[in-house]
Amino acid sequence: MRAIPTGNLDYFSFLAPGILAQSVLFIAIFYGINVIWEKDLGILQKLLASPAPRSALVFGKAVSAGMRAIAQAAIVYLMALVAGVDLNWSPLALGGVLVAIVLGAALFSTFSLMIACLVRSRERFMGIGQVMTMPLFFASNAIYPISIMPTWLKIVAHINPLSYQVDLLRALMVVGGTSTFGIGIDFLMLTGMLVALIVVTSKLYPTIVQ
Repeated sequence: MRAIPTGNLDYFSFLAPGILAQSVLFIAIFYGINVIWEKDLGILQKLLASPAPRSALVFGKAVSAGMRAIAQAAIVYLMALVAGVDLNWSPLALGGVLVAIVLGAALFSTFSLMIACLVRSRERFMGIGQVMTMPLFFASNAIYPISIMPTWLKIVAHINPLSYQVDLLRALMVVGGTSTFGIGIDFLMLTGMLVALIVVTSKLYPTIVQ
């Protein structure tokens, strides 16, 4: 692992935020299956008939995914402690980690909802979800820094939202961690992508029952 330039961090400390982001991704990316189940059970039709804005329905599911991801984070933190990772326990850092987890889970769950609105069947959705998880993970800075990637992969990593979540977690989660993009840029990119996905998914949401 010494061949991988991880700066001031040992590889386990460098990897821990990536593993946390991976667990959030894997939980959130299949969240759209719930909407397909709701459609098949007739629940979604009743929700769409309510006066609630479509954006509120989408945002509510995004927040729900974020809350579920926090429980997963506790498990990853425990594993990091066992591995000897020097975690940052300051209240400000912990608060930032929680926000990063919720933002990431909300973003990927909303993306999952958008895919569900387009494919409308469980079989197609599961196939697409399984195809997308590994490219999202490996085309990010979760297990190696962007600086050692080939040029084409650097471009992909810079448009991959998982890269910004990992970068934010790495700066806040471990002692000595730093942000490559800047903490403000990380928050801005995650929030901007989430808002854009909510807008698009809100437009697509009613089409799932057609």
